Amino acid sequence: MAVDVLDLARWQFGITTVYHFLMVPLTIGLSLLVAGMQTAWVRTGDRKYYAMTKFWGKLLLINFAMGVVTGIVQEFQFGMTWSAYSRFVGDVFGAPLAMEGLVAFFVESTFLGLWIFGWDRLPKKVHLACAWAFSTATMASAYFILAANSWMQHPVGVELVDGRPRLTSIWAVLGNNTVLAAFPHTIFGAFAVAGAFLVGIAAWHLWKRSDDGPVWRSSVKLGTWVGVVAFTGLLISGDFQGKLMFEQQPMKMAAAEALCHTEEPAAFSVFAVGDVSRPDCESVKSITVPALLSFLAHNDFSSQVKGIQDLVPEYQAKYGTNYPVDERLGELSGKPIDYVPLLPVTYWGFRLMIGFGAIAAGVGLLVLWLIRGGRVPTGRWFRLLALGSIATPFLGNSFGWVFTEMGRQPFVVVPNPTGVDGVWMFTARAVSNSTPGEVLTSLIALTLVYGVLACVEVFLVRRYVRGGVAGVLPDHNKTERKDDDVLSFAY
Repeated sequence: MAVDVLDLARWQFGITTVYHFLMVPLTIGLSLLVAGMQTAWVRTGDRKYYAMTKFWGKLLLINFAMGVVTGIVQEFQFGMTWSAYSRFVGDVFGAPLAMEGLVAFFVESTFLGLWIFGWDRLPKKVHLACAWAFSTATMASAYFILAANSWMQHPVGVELVDGRPRLTSIWAVLGNNTVLAAFPHTIFGAFAVAGAFLVGIAAWHLWKRSDDGPVWRSSVKLGTWVGVVAFTGLLISGDFQGKLMFEQQPMKMAAAEALCHTEEPAAFSVFAVGDVSRPDCESVKSITVPALLSFLAHNDFSSQVKGIQDLVPEYQAKYGTNYPVDERLGELSGKPIDYVPLLPVTYWGFRLMIGFGAIAAGVGLLVLWLIRGGRVPTGRWFRLLALGSIATPFLGNSFGWVFTEMGRQPFVVVPNPTGVDGVWMFTARAVSNSTPGEVLTSLIALTLVYGVLACVEVFLVRRYVRGGVAGVLPDHNKTERKDDDVLSFAY
């Protein structure tokens, strides 16, 4: 069976984006934690915090470098496989991307360079300021990227001129209520990733009976409480974001619940058994919490929540029943528009996002309890628990973004229910006028390159993790013994 250009382009963007986003939350969360560790060292003079800063900072630098390399490809893809989209939204989409590159990324890179090469060259407080400038710029970079993505989810600040949106207010784009909801949710997700990263690696070192015990114990404590606070923040910000999505993208949220029929009040589906891919849901049996979905959607336990079967006619009336007859649309030319996202992806993606986040926070608390009072479990299960838990928030973040992006299909620019009429775009019309062979070639090439980069990152991270503090500070323990510190860095 011939593969459509649209499918290949979506696979390519999906693979490269999900891979790139494995780096992003760790960089954001870890940069702020490393800046906090260095602050503790500057304020107290305790070399434990100095060792933490150097060790976790080394892993941060490896991850940041890989994030930059993989992120550059994202920009080029808009011209490679999504040129029609770029022409349609370029007047708007380009502004926050340019601000991210010219402001946030340049500041981020400059102060990171000063931080890397400023050890023992810059005054302590100036060097610390570089760490905070870098980490703050990292968050600013995330905000600009999210502003661009949020505009695709909820277009604002534009007018329609000659069939294309033209920017009328950059402040409306940057102050979009969608980005104001998405940004804290993303930052809390980044802290969840960084917290689990600290807990998993530090707990493994404790299990190994590595030197520098206080470094690893402090790292576990920091990572655990950061993870717990982050998960709490994810629940609160996610609730706000969900209520907003029920207003802006009701089909996405109905698909997230496999809510095929309108309910009043609507029950929240905890778990479903059956074929959720069918939009009639006839074979689906769910474990539900009565009226909870109504509250999550509208803060009212008795409110109505529209189902897929009732939303489809509304979408057809507003945006048409069939794609235009256009050879550039390929197999979809003149065909009926399917307004229902892939229900298994949205339904299970939503639950896996929440589930993996909860597991990460729970494991952190469990590890903290297991090492209380100087204890360290000796069983092999503890090592597997520690290292395995690192993956959980990464998976939660990935499933969350897959749900967010695939849940808005068939739109690449989702219509704003209260915005300018005509400012929306079907994904099928956004793809470049390329041949399947061209896109398949770039898909294979990029996947292979990213596979090589993954091997490089795993090799480097594994090397420095196994090396511990001695790998970045060879004379650390000798210095501690010479200085006769109160805290010993070896068992």
